[in-house]
Amino acid sequence: MKLNTKQIINYIRGIIWHACRAIYIFVPLPDDTKEKIYRRLSSRLTWILNSNKNDEVQNTSTYKEYIKELLNRENQGEINQYISWRENKPFGNAPVKILAFYLPQFHAIPENDAWWGEGFTEWTNVKPAQPQFEGHYQPHIPGELGYYNLLDTNVQKRQVELAKNYGIGGFCFHFYWFNGKRLLETPIENYLKNPQLDLPFCISWANENWTRRWDGMENEVLISQHHSCEDDLAFIEHLSNYMRDDRYIRINGKPLVMVYRPGLLPDAKETAERWRKWCSDNGIGEIYLAYVQSFDKINPDGYGYDAAIEFPPNNFYPPLISNLITPLDRNFRGYVYDWQTLVSFRERNALPSYKLFRCVCPSWDNTPRRKNESTVFLNSSPGEFGKWVYNSLADTCKRFENPDERILFVNAWNEWAEGAYLEPDEKYGYAFLQQIYNGLRKFSD
Repeated sequence: MKLNTKQIINYIRGIIWHACRAIYIFVPLPDDTKEKIYRRLSSRLTWILNSNKNDEVQNTSTYKEYIKELLNRENQGEINQYISWRENKPFGNAPVKILAFYLPQFHAIPENDAWWGEGFTEWTNVKPAQPQFEGHYQPHIPGELGYYNLLDTNVQKRQVELAKNYGIGGFCFHFYWFNGKRLLETPIENYLKNPQLDLPFCISWANENWTRRWDGMENEVLISQHHSCEDDLAFIEHLSNYMRDDRYIRINGKPLVMVYRPGLLPDAKETAERWRKWCSDNGIGEIYLAYVQSFDKINPDGYGYDAAIEFPPNNFYPPLISNLITPLDRNFRGYVYDWQTLVSFRERNALPSYKLFRCVCPSWDNTPRRKNESTVFLNSSPGEFGKWVYNSLADTCKRFENPDERILFVNAWNEWAEGAYLEPDEKYGYAFLQQIYNGLRKFSD
């Protein structure tokens, strides 16, 4: 078959891109160093490293005008996707179970008081956030739930009511374990103790260091991980308290145990074997192990796991559009990407051969945490999010015949400091939640 010039260029671009990605993964440098190199190359070799972008983005002048027009229309109120609360008809049996990652850092703990100041919670960063460029949506102000405290059990009660009304099938709690020391566990313990909170749940171990930059890399470490055989067993024994609960999410009857970065374990496969044996010997039975593709991206068999889970925007490689925005301060050193390309990323790129659960992300903007060095995904909207949800539902049902494995994840329920949340806010109301429900209803019908 004879290739035209454009096809040849795209072929060469693909080879270079995959070579760069392989170097990024396998070169033995610290994660933060590799990230800096990647971002610097992204800004200089956009046509290579962002080869997945569509034709509209490739035409920089056209795209820049499109960005300006979109921001102007939104600022002038011409684009209004606000949706008020509505009571939805419940699903008898949803075609896909939608699980939302859930952050418990909305209450004060002594460690955060010492590291960040007395009374610190996630809201401490969210409230004072400021826009960094023209048209930048900041700060994000919560809707009906307000600046809540998760130690108030009424808050979790209302969260469960919201989740069930809009078709969310369960919460996936981020869990913080450091060699037996647990942080931010009280809301999860309260959830376990209250059977009236009848939404299913599971645990995802965020097994990386806590750092002052909020990225888990080797910068200023606040509390570190020290993995060992003994710690493996202590962790799974503690987790069994949750796995024994009737609400705990199971796949094929097996409790779902998730790990954020298994590549940080000394030997993830040996750890998996220890966990499986302990659970088998102590009345839990078989477990279903999955890992989150936040940094790692290999066949889960390599870790002795059953499946992997997408975690957008990580590992989605959107086009960098920092040169198309107008900073409000010359000290802005952040990175701006195009969120809309995430919507069709999976449709443009083949899924791997191993078992991979899809995940969608309503938006992303960590300005509250990183200030003028933030990473911002521009152009997110409830309408486009709804398309992503529907396409992911269809793909999930197509690939998984087993109803137990028809699962779609959302990043996230309440990551307010990273701009990734389904909870209602002042700008969109319940729009992102409603898109979840609309997608499920449309697909069911």
